[in-house]
Amino acid sequence: MSTPPSVMFVCVHNAGRSQMAAGFLTHLAGDRIRVRSAGSAPVGQVNPAAVAAMAEVGIDISDQTPQIITVDAVRASDVVITMGCGDTCPVLPGKSYREWVLDDPAGQGIEAVRPIRDEIKARVEALIAELTSQPATRSASTRSGSSITSRPVQ
Repeated sequence: MSTPPSVMFVCVHNAGRSQMAAGFLTHLAGDRIRVRSAGSAPVGQVNPAAVAAMAEVGIDISDQTPQIITVDAVRASDVVITMGCGDTCPVLPGKSYREWVLDDPAGQGIEAVRPIRDEIKARVEALIAELTSQPATRSASTRSGSSITSRPVQ
C-alpha cells in the first residue's frame, strides 16, 4: 500500500479559509489524503462565521485551533496550498505550491462566508480527484483557479 499524499492549507490567520479547506478535505477524502493547515500569523480561534458555515454542511471545525506554519510541516507535505499568505510561507524545493485566490472571511458574516465555503469545496473536490487519480510519483499540474508557483528557497 502506498503512502497517501499530504496537503497543507495555509492562510494568514489559519482561522477561516485554510480551516474550511482542511475540514472539507478531511471529510471528503477520509484517509486517502493526509491534511494539515497552518497560518503565517495565526489567531486565537477559528472564525465563528467559518465554523457556522461549515456546520451548515455537516462538518464540525469548532474543535480546531489555529497553528503557526513551520518548515517541518511544509517538508512533510506534498502539496502546499496558500490562500493569501504571500511570501511569508516557507518554500522548499520539490514541493508543489499552489495559490488559491479566495476572499478573506475575516470580519464577515455568514452570508458572505457561504460563497467562500462553496468555492473552497469545489476546489477541494477537484484536488481530491487530481491527487487520488495520479500514480505514486504525483506530478504537479495546473488546474482552473489554482496555479503552481516556484519560488527560490530563502
